[in-house]
Amino acid sequence: MTTDLRLALKALIVEACDKDCAPESITDDEILFGPEAPLQLDSLDALQVSMAIKKTYGLRLPDSKETRRVLSSVANMAEHLDAWLASRA
Repeated sequence: MTTDLRLALKALIVEACDKDCAPESITDDEILFGPEAPLQLDSLDALQVSMAIKKTYGLRLPDSKETRRVLSSVANMAEHLDAWLASRA
């Protein structure tokens, strides 16, 4: 799992959710969703992030339970996306 992929996902989150912060300020393991999360992302943000991932990488996240797990942190997103990309190579 590359640092470049994690940084790209952080930039994707900031852009898709229209957040006013530097992508580098998001830690890999921080919780992204909920009122206790630093970014306080909500369900609309989750939809925007999943759509941006589909548009950018082609990965569709159809299962809501799996989507919640994958989108919970940048580290989870990067791990899932990296495995998915490797399976397509």
